[in-house]
Amino acid sequence: MNTSLLSRCVLAVSCLGLGLADGKAAAQDPLPAPPAASGPSVPGGSAAPGDTVLVPIAPPRVAPPESLPASRQAVAPLPSAAVPLPDPDEVALLPTSLRINNPARRVAFYGYVELGGLAIASHTFQSGRNGSLFDLKTEGNQSTMFFFARLSAELELMRRHSFIFVYQPIDLRTEAVAKRDLSFDQVTFRTGTPMNVRYGFDFYRLTYQFDVFKSPRYELAFGLGGQVRNAKIIFTSVDGQQRSISDDLGFVPLLRLRARYTFQNGLWLGAEADGFYANVAVLNGGRSDVEGAIWDASLRVGLRLTTFMDAFLNLRYLGGGANGTSASGGDNIGGDGYTYNWLHAVVVSLGFGVR
Repeated sequence: MNTSLLSRCVLAVSCLGLGLADGKAAAQDPLPAPPAASGPSVPGGSAAPGDTVLVPIAPPRVAPPESLPASRQAVAPLPSAAVPLPDPDEVALLPTSLRINNPARRVAFYGYVELGGLAIASHTFQSGRNGSLFDLKTEGNQSTMFFFARLSAELELMRRHSFIFVYQPIDLRTEAVAKRDLSFDQVTFRTGTPMNVRYGFDFYRLTYQFDVFKSPRYELAFGLGGQVRNAKIIFTSVDGQQRSISDDLGFVPLLRLRARYTFQNGLWLGAEADGFYANVAVLNGGRSDVEGAIWDASLRVGLRLTTFMDAFLNLRYLGGGANGTSASGGDNIGGDGYTYNWLHAVVVSLGFGVR
């Protein structure tokens, strides 16, 4: 039994020694390579049939990236060149080849016509210091709308100098019945007298202006000129028995301003004003110190219809008058020459211009 126990101990020690030797050898040997695919033997080798041979495998071929089309390739942006604005003379709603003026002109002619309606805001008149102060709007029935028309022509030189002629007829005719005793230059209209009333104030105007900007797109012009007025105010009874006539022909100096801006699409905005105020005989166009004033101002918006025609909508204020004694105030015998006449009117008109 002791011999059997001794044999078991010797066998255990032997197994332990073999295990330690195998572990040391495993630590010294490298890890085995992964199994490779079977293939033909290496030329010149000594591998036996059935042995596993390691064959180097080439890395997979990767196709080069396809180049993007030229339209999708990133291109560095080029510096943008300034695009010139179109010439306002060539921009129109209905472009045509017809021209009135040469685009490269040094001399040009323009013509304008305005048609619309005139409404009286207030209008008072007195003829003779002892005469009646008459309200032409309420008592003379000027509370209606009157036809308005204006003609003007312009001569332009070197795009900056302009001479402008305006003809403005104003002839307001109404019928009224005297609501009280009225006196005009010693002529009396009793209460209830039917009357025909005429207020005429035609004028002719010539002005010169200089444009600060030499550009077809915008304008700012200053100038001066003069106006000749032809005023005639007549009260007549329907039966023709009474008549009062006050007329006046005189010259008035003027100052002028005009501005305009044209957008790229042919739409434009404009403003215009002519006016003067004086209470000195020489300046107000008379021979005595009569206070006088005139003011003609408008705002307008327009569109270039064709390369030679504009259309515009115009809002205008037209006013002025006089207060004082002139050398001869009327055709009535016994008139003392005193006149008080102030008019304030608003005009809405549609205009057309040939350019």
